[in-house]
This record gives sequence, structure tokens and C-alpha cells, in this order.
Amino acid sequence: MTDLAWRKSSRCESSSCVELAWRKSSRSSDTANCVEVAVQPGEMFIRDSKDPDGPVLCFGEDAGRAFLDGIRAGEFDRS
Repeated sequence: MTDLAWRKSSRCESSSCVELAWRKSSRSSDTANCVEVAVQPGEMFIRDSKDPDGPVLCFGEDAGRAFLDGIRAGEFDRS
């Protein structure tokens, strides 16, 4: 794992909160478009590594993996 960072859940209302470990893509560099992924049982979260306080995509774990596979396959590339 590279660039491990912890982020407290925004839904936390007590001292026993869930924290997410964000993992930066191994293909990321300082000048590329990069994503970070955090996984917890049954859920996957994806965000822009350059905007860690910005929006987060939330998926069921299987749907998140399918989304990442689509990115790798170029399914969402602009022509």
C-alpha cells in the first residue's frame, strides 16, 4: 500500500467511529489524474487524490470493483 491516510467517517456521532484507510492508485503520479480507494466490508469508496475533502463515490464492493475495471479498460475515456 502507498500513501496510506486515515479519515474519520462523516457519519460519526460518537467516540467509536469507523475510519477509512485510503490507498492511492499504484499508477498515480504527482502530475496525473489519480484516484484513491478505501474498502470496508461490503463497501468501496473512490475519490480524487488531489481533492481529498471533495466528493466521494460510494459503491457496494462488487459495483466498485466493476467501476474500477471499467476505468482500467478505458470504458470512460473521452475520445
